[in-house]
Parts: sequence; structure tokens; C-alpha cells
Amino acid sequence: MLKFSQINSSKKAIIFELDDVLVPQKDYDLQVYYLFSNFIEYLETFPPAQEMLAFIKKRYEVHGNEGMFDEVANTFGIAEKFKENLALLFNNAKLPLKMLLYKEALDLLQELVVNRNDIYILTSGKPEQQLNKIKQTEWNGLDKYLKVYFADEFANELPNEALTYLMKENNLVADEVLIVGNSDDQKEKANLAGIDFLPIK
Repeated sequence: MLKFSQINSSKKAIIFELDDVLVPQKDYDLQVYYLFSNFIEYLETFPPAQEMLAFIKKRYEVHGNEGMFDEVANTFGIAEKFKENLALLFNNAKLPLKMLLYKEALDLLQELVVNRNDIYILTSGKPEQQLNKIKQTEWNGLDKYLKVYFADEFANELPNEALTYLMKENNLVADEVLIVGNSDDQKEKANLAGIDFLPIK
């Protein structure tokens, strides 16, 4: 996991992705499926929530969210109309448990705050869903030091439109910025913008 000592002291601003960089996406998704399973059992009486959730967890380990509703619907005979309910839950579910930062990510953020680095989150995905995750994450007081941007709010007609906007709004230049992520796509976008990239792991 990335440590503070690995970050060049010339970097004034650190930009993070959210999912699987600061918080585990799996923790959010499986809590949403837990709520959905209980919702279906309450309305339809079948299948039992525990049975559906066990199926979902097993499938999630291999395929993630891709095609989940269709597979669950085919397996348990769930009506297509409930697909919209699942989508709504993903956007605005009240989670049973708070999302927790990775321990190493929490340590890194705390050191960045002490060092007076500027911290930004530039996250991809549906803005409503990403905001819901952020609101239900235990930030341990760090949230007041974060500035959040949602990549999907931009048309993306230009390369790195969201990143360009973030840097312009905050008077940042490439040399003083570091992007921390977990994918080749994020690394490529950083390279295109002339910004250094470090993987979180």
C-alpha cells in the first residue's frame, strides 16, 4: 500500500479515486444487495433473503456487478419491475453499516493533512451513487479537508475534462500534482495530463 514517504515532497495536491482506492467498492455493493434481498423477501415472501444474498456474494466474487440483476432474476424468478428498485437502492440506500476507509488509506490521508497537502477526490461513476458512498463513509474528521469532483458530471468531449477543470479551479499546475489510483485507465489519464501517478497498492 502506498505510504506517505513515497510521495515526492514537491507535490502540493494529491488527487484520489474513491472506489477501491480509499474505500472498498465491495463493501458498498454487498450492503445494497443485502437491503435488496430483504426488500424482495418482504414483498414477495420468496426467496429467503439469506439464500438470495448467499448466491449474490458467491457470484460477485467472480463477476462483480455485471449482469447481477438478470442472473438473480433468472435464478429466483424475480420480476423485471424490481430492476428499477435495485438501481434506486444503489443511488440512495441508507446503509446498515458505515463505509470504512482502508486502514492504510486513512493513515496516508492523516499524514497528508498534517503535511498541509491539498486533498481532492475525482471519482468516476454515477454522481448520486458516489455522493451516497461519500456521505456514508467514516472519514474520522478528514472530510473537512476534502474537495470532491464527479467525473461523470462533465461531458468528457475533451480528454481529461474533469481533471482539467479541477486543476484550473484550484490554480494547480501539473508538476505539483500527484494522482493516486488503481487502474491503467487512471494512469493513462494522468500521463496524458503530464501528471505523476502512483498506484495505491
